[in-house]
Amino acid sequence: MLDELLGRAQLRERIEELEEENRHLQRQLDAESDRRADIETEYQEAERRANRLEDRVQELTDRVDRLSGSGRDVSARRRESLRGERLTTVLARLESVETDPEGALTAFVDDGTLPDAVSEASGDRASLVSRAAPCFVFTDDAGLLSVALQAPIEPDPFVTWSDGFEIDRSHFEPTGTFTLALVRSDLFAMGEYVGRERVAFHGFDSDLGRNHSKGGFSQARFERLRDEQIDSHLQRCQLALEERSTDRLYVVGEKTVLDAFDDEADVTATVDATGEPEPALADAFRDFWTTTLWAI
Repeated sequence: MLDELLGRAQLRERIEELEEENRHLQRQLDAESDRRADIETEYQEAERRANRLEDRVQELTDRVDRLSGSGRDVSARRRESLRGERLTTVLARLESVETDPEGALTAFVDDGTLPDAVSEASGDRASLVSRAAPCFVFTDDAGLLSVALQAPIEPDPFVTWSDGFEIDRSHFEPTGTFTLALVRSDLFAMGEYVGRERVAFHGFDSDLGRNHSKGGFSQARFERLRDEQIDSHLQRCQLALEERSTDRLYVVGEKTVLDAFDDEADVTATVDATGEPEPALADAFRDFWTTTLWAI
């Protein structure tokens, strides 16, 4: 009776309602987590299938070239897109290789012109390295292992022989603190990261005129106004980048706008990520931090 007079009974009922609501929300969160895990599994399987198909297409292309007398008589044993745990595993295997002194060659080739040491070490497979460039090259003097890796971060060209492959993980995987920005003519998304973990996000999009209809502006005026809108959008993007708290900056996105960020960015790269800013940034992160392996 006293509880009811003081309103405690109603409070207890409300507490029970809130606890039940909380349990319901937790079940929703668990279900969403399971759904995302399933989606990621499906994505990885689709990626593996795509890699196998890409290898098959390359194999058939090389066969056609040989039959047509193009002279291109070698092909990569396989190609694979590496990211995440798979990339970490492959790099660890390369790091585990031990040879005699100066038995392992590590090089970075920035164009199709190969240094003599790389050409000699690659032998009749050197043309494959030229096709993969710019790339890292890892091979041993016994010819037991030979791969090329097209990495997100490209160093200055070098060639070195050692008793093992020299691998700087920062060229292949997200390490330390950095900012990755996705810039398109109508979208901006910026994330600050510690390794693979995103710790901050900022994004926006711009409404650009996309179509010119009859009876409106002239085509020339329409294009001029759209160019002005893009310029304004890019200025807004540059202002947003000035607010970042990291030194390293990678800018990816639409090829036509990347030149505007050459001075600020450590690296620029073209990616096809589209959609809303936050999921588009996640796609851009995945695309940028991908290494392509060529088994030479």
